[in-house]
Amino acid sequence: MSAKAEHYDVIRKPIITEKATMASDAGAVVFEVAIDSTKPQIKEAVEALFGVKVKAVNTSITKGKQKRFRGQLGRRNDVKKAYVMLEEGNTIDVTTGL
Repeated sequence: MSAKAEHYDVIRKPIITEKATMASDAGAVVFEVAIDSTKPQIKEAVEALFGVKVKAVNTSITKGKQKRFRGQLGRRNDVKKAYVMLEEGNTIDVTTGL
């Protein structure tokens, strides 16, 4: 498998919510990442895919909720988010496609 494919396995998709938009004002970009990925892997993937310099990576894991589907109890998947702080002068426009 190529290195680029591995980077796409680490970073799933950008998260575009009100909270993520407020974080982008502070120079952060929010991504949904693989649950088993580490901060160095996330930093390397963002730098390789977008060509920017990363200052810091913060992560959080949101536990999946228990929901009912057709009367059956089910559980949503756990989601890991990465808040990627970029160096001064670097930007990523997540509103456009990759």
